[in-house]
Amino acid sequence: MIPFIHLLFLTNQKFTITLYPPINIKRTYKMDKYEKVFELAKRRGFLWNSFELYGGSRGFYDYGPLGSTLKRRIEQIWREFYVIQEGHMEIECPTIGIEDVFVASGHVGGFSDPLCECKKCGEAFRADHLVENVMDAAGTLSAEQLTEVIKEKGITCPECGGELNDAYEFNLMFKTTIGPGTGRQGYLRPETAQGMFVDFQRLSRFYRDKLPFGAVQIGKSYRNEIAPRQGVIRLREFTQAECELFVDPRNKKHSNFERFAEKELVLYSQAAQQTGEPIRMTVREAVETGVIAHEVLGYNIALTNEFLTKVGIEPAKLRFRQHLKDEMAHYAIDCWDAEIETDRFGWVEIVGIADRTDYDLKAHARVSKTDLYVYVEYDEPKMVTRFVVKPNMGKLGPLFKGKAKAVADALKQLSEEELSKDQITVTVDGEELSVSSDVVDFAEETVKVSGENVIPHVIEPSYGIDRIFYGTMEHAFDEENVAKKAAESGLKGAEEAEGAEKTEGAEKAEKAEKGPEATKDETEGEGEEETRLVMHFSSSVAPVQVAVLPLLTRKELADPAKEIVAKLREKNLLVNYDDSGTIGRRYRRNDEIGTPYSVTVDYDTLQDGTVTIRDRDSMRQIRAPISGIENVLYELIYRGRNFESAGKPFNF
Repeated sequence: MIPFIHLLFLTNQKFTITLYPPINIKRTYKMDKYEKVFELAKRRGFLWNSFELYGGSRGFYDYGPLGSTLKRRIEQIWREFYVIQEGHMEIECPTIGIEDVFVASGHVGGFSDPLCECKKCGEAFRADHLVENVMDAAGTLSAEQLTEVIKEKGITCPECGGELNDAYEFNLMFKTTIGPGTGRQGYLRPETAQGMFVDFQRLSRFYRDKLPFGAVQIGKSYRNEIAPRQGVIRLREFTQAECELFVDPRNKKHSNFERFAEKELVLYSQAAQQTGEPIRMTVREAVETGVIAHEVLGYNIALTNEFLTKVGIEPAKLRFRQHLKDEMAHYAIDCWDAEIETDRFGWVEIVGIADRTDYDLKAHARVSKTDLYVYVEYDEPKMVTRFVVKPNMGKLGPLFKGKAKAVADALKQLSEEELSKDQITVTVDGEELSVSSDVVDFAEETVKVSGENVIPHVIEPSYGIDRIFYGTMEHAFDEENVAKKAAESGLKGAEEAEGAEKTEGAEKAEKAEKGPEATKDETEGEGEEETRLVMHFSSSVAPVQVAVLPLLTRKELADPAKEIVAKLREKNLLVNYDDSGTIGRRYRRNDEIGTPYSVTVDYDTLQDGTVTIRDRDSMRQIRAPISGIENVLYELIYRGRNFESAGKPFNF
């Protein structure tokens, strides 16, 4: 019989659809890894949309109990790399900045993205992102050029198919007012870096004016993104970890270069991008051949590689892409992005490492009218021939009266190039004054000098912590066939692998305690699931480091389990005490949140004082004494101790 549809109208607006004869329609939908990661993240307390109670808002996410812990561990390891190992001290600046700061930095005038809106539905889009689908290098086009491409290619609204209006530049900073009334114009900072540039004089004094020196900052930044549709990849409020390394522009060698000189990296250089094939090259070779501009930059690229793999980014999914000439900032010498491969978004930038030259310090010096330099002493004094500016006071006096001396002092600070113009401009007390070149005389003299004023160049590694967080989550996520994994680990099978520590008496006791009313959630586990979800976090970033699991909730097992919890917490280990459900189900829960080790207290514990330690990744188990268990687990987590060496293999 051919099925047909019968429509039963209930009102003039509602109706039901009945299909005859009844057939089963199975909706099949396969989630990609991005969706699976986010489903787990929300269900297990890593991450969820902000303001859910009120419908949410794009570009904002809350980090849950496990997510905030994972994020904090990533940040702490970053501090270990940059503050402890590299010696760059951390500072903390306001997240709100006055307008002058961002005028100087160029953000007020040029920190924008091309925006276009749908004339029909009003939805807003990044114009360059729409054009990326039909041509390369869309990010290098102006708003006018993007508009031309959109019209030529007939690009329409992705949401409703409507016509798009002309693209225009949209400033990404959040504007605010500082103080009551009209107050003072301010902005939420779009990056942490500007605070460190503004504090340059203080930092230079702190480091006793000795180059190189660095400062770091971890904190919130804000960008009013046009269309944040990529989870935590593109946020309106996000966390940055940035280092500003101030170096002598005449010496960009690194004193510890040999540490990474032979480290092989995957480099997607400008030349490699022409062929589409990244190259593998040591840091030494890359610097010597000019692929990477100099040693300081090469060292920091390698340091970035070291950090990212430490927190759990897969080396096979990590590369460093060099900015093409048409996308590199005009003032930069060289720029590289650390990119990770993701399932949905392809290659995503998570770190930028750039030689920004003296652009930032010069910009702030110009707007603030303050000299920002370091006096660098020579190894030995030098005899230097130089031009000396000699303002003609006989001419300046009648022209500028009481300001004549200030004008003369200002003239002495100008470069030879600035003084060679017919009309010279100087600034005195905030007023620009025009001076004719005939009031200045030059003389050549040879003098002995001990040093010179140098405006440092800035090497900036800038990390997007939220993107690194997501990369760590996706690269750790796995769906494993339990039986296959058990076989790979040399275990008898899934059931033995996940429940072998139970003696016959303990197994009977567990069944008796649960009884026939045990829920499905409690009886799932030891081998009954075909697959397990597991987060293969490195032990250094895993939110929960140890799970302590009494086999049963009975007092004789719970008491020693709680004593173990107390010992582990004294070692500053984050512990999850879990006594709900079967042991297999508890293993599954801890696999999903990435707990590296689970300690099971069973009836053998009461007899011989040992417990079972289970390794998350291999599902192998060992027996180890309760005495000193906290030291064993600390060494497994932080010292890289071999698992098999930590106890006696548990034979099935």
